[in-house]
Amino acid sequence: MWQALHDELEELGFTVLAIAMDGAEGARPWIEAADPSYPCLVDNDHHVADLYGLVNVPQAVWIDESGRIVRGPETAGATDGFRRMDRSRFTMPEEAIEERKRVRERYLEAIRDWAHEGARSSHLPDPAALAASLKPADPAIAEAHARFRLGRHLARHGREQEAQAQFALAVQLHPDSWNIWRQTAGKDERGLASGEAFWARVDALGDRPYYAPVDTGKTPGRS
Repeated sequence: MWQALHDELEELGFTVLAIAMDGAEGARPWIEAADPSYPCLVDNDHHVADLYGLVNVPQAVWIDESGRIVRGPETAGATDGFRRMDRSRFTMPEEAIEERKRVRERYLEAIRDWAHEGARSSHLPDPAALAASLKPADPAIAEAHARFRLGRHLARHGREQEAQAQFALAVQLHPDSWNIWRQTAGKDERGLASGEAFWARVDALGDRPYYAPVDTGKTPGRS
């Protein structure tokens, strides 16, 4: 979907910048399969997640041509419909699939409106709401990212046991970060942390969302 959006809006000066919160080998198959014409980066140590307060994928931050954030970190067109999946058959109810399509298209339409209307777009929050979405990380979250990066450093130097101890502390300090948990958890044959531990963690959320819903506001018609 991002390639199609990039192609549609590129002439307006819009581009997608995709950043994988993963190692190069984990991200490579997905990037090669997508064959994107927009830039794709790999953030092994989650510097971008730390700087922008990202906790999951897909999330997005809208940045204008002057380099100013105009919408803070948010879920990028995803829903919690996957939680209704029949895990024995890996199928989802039709209504969950349709809801996901509607949410995704609503989010993409908001981006289209911003690309066309710029600062006049009704999808840009007011300054107070934007400031609230860009609060600096509290000390526990800052420490979690530091311990995650320390764990990455230790792992690169063959000190796996010490690395795992740092990763465990990072997850404990920042339990809302699925990015940190996902990169430090066990992986399946596809390189994904999507086994029993993942589902147990999702189920433990209870009524809390995995993907926080986003209010994009209304979409005015464009001539």
